[in-house]
Amino acid sequence: MRVLGIDCGTEYTGYGVVELLADDRLICIACGAIKVSARDPMPARLSRISIRLQELIAEHRPDRVAIEDVFYAVNVKSALKLGQVRGVAMLAAASAGLEVAEYSPLSIKSAVVGYGKAEKHQVQQMVTRLLSLDQVPEPADAADALAIAICHLHTAATRERQGVAR
Repeated sequence: MRVLGIDCGTEYTGYGVVELLADDRLICIACGAIKVSARDPMPARLSRISIRLQELIAEHRPDRVAIEDVFYAVNVKSALKLGQVRGVAMLAAASAGLEVAEYSPLSIKSAVVGYGKAEKHQVQQMVTRLLSLDQVPEPADAADALAIAICHLHTAATRERQGVAR
């Protein structure tokens, strides 16, 4: 299974494509971040994010898309902008006929590190280790997106095993 993980952000939207091989190894196919300027109007930023996500989906052909679920935000305006980016990410996936899975930050950290309140650097180190990478993915948004994809792959594998066991 190949999963595109998306870490939605209003300036940097991280992406990571991870594949689970038949021998249960995880490999990083691609990762990076879509950078948009805070000076650009929001519709222009959303358009750029949408177009780039569509390109990534066409290029890497994931089986599923996973994104981080909405979390509590102190700043309402920031939360609304983040919601718009999440909507664009969901639309790009749905337009390509892909299912979208959403995971809480706690679930992502638990799946990758084994501890739901892990620090950012712990998540980055585990992503590096799980994907057998030479260095920590940069920017941090890319590492977060890879963690989201890994979370989905671990969750899907667990669900599949539970389904077979029944």
